[in-house]
Amino acid sequence: MPAVTVENPLTLPRVAAPAVSQGRPVLAVATAPSGFEGEGFPVRRAFAGIDYTYLDPFIMMDQMGEVEYAPGEPKGTPWHPHRGFETVTYLIDGTFVHRDSHGGGGVINGGDTQWMTAGSGLLHIEAPPESLVMSGGLFHGLQLWVNLPKSDKMMAPRYQDIGGGQVKLLTSADGGALLRLIAGEIDGHQGPGITHTPITMMHVTVNPGAEVTLPWRTDFNALAYALAGRGTAGAQGRPFRMGQAVVFGDGDSLTIRADDSQESRSPNFEVVLLGGLPIREPMMHYGPFVMNTHAELAQAFEDFQAGRLGTIPADAR
Repeated sequence: MPAVTVENPLTLPRVAAPAVSQGRPVLAVATAPSGFEGEGFPVRRAFAGIDYTYLDPFIMMDQMGEVEYAPGEPKGTPWHPHRGFETVTYLIDGTFVHRDSHGGGGVINGGDTQWMTAGSGLLHIEAPPESLVMSGGLFHGLQLWVNLPKSDKMMAPRYQDIGGGQVKLLTSADGGALLRLIAGEIDGHQGPGITHTPITMMHVTVNPGAEVTLPWRTDFNALAYALAGRGTAGAQGRPFRMGQAVVFGDGDSLTIRADDSQESRSPNFEVVLLGGLPIREPMMHYGPFVMNTHAELAQAFEDFQAGRLGTIPADAR
């Protein structure tokens, strides 16, 4: 980890918070419980236990792996429906195949992102390719669920394939951190992801002992999740480590620092930073559907059972 990198970050554009800024304090640090998803691949529920008030517009995020599969072990999900939100699948190591009932999908490898707007509804599947099932190997990634406002929940489904080479690469003021901007804007730089709900998503690698302070929109929330390693968040230096999420309070900048020493299997502190414009609408989440009311959830289940969310392609049955 990670798949997308550069030999010398000092060749990249630099990002820094203004000299005078209000640093966001740390409100809470939560530890992600472990579980299994789909056909049995291991996940950490990154935002479990965090009040939705602090997550909005994000609904949930799973860290998939990190796991070293033996031959025959790789697993995915069966065909299943979604409605009312977007899924963002960011792969760090390994290979995954997506297909959906609207013809979207493709293969993602380390560093790639697939952005699926479920909107009015579809069926899709996520699975390792046959070659990975046969060989086994390292698998590690994230899946983030981003809510859609009521006005967009029934929009036509859409699919974006964001190759690792499209990600905007930046660095911190002193070159001690590599920033991969997947979606949103920071300090005038724009990520490739096209979002309906305004958000920022980036994967940050912080060198041991280095610190990064980034400007952050005051109307966005702010969350951090540690993929690997350990460090601190905020000016007060609140510790957090792999498998823990940080909730930040109000302000116009945020700070992450890597501990001077890291684990041997991960030489740097790997962190995902997320921010978004809260939708501030009622959110009802049950299974694969995210709507505004219980009645809309019931309608989604009825539409799925009636086959109105699409059909599995003939060549995939």
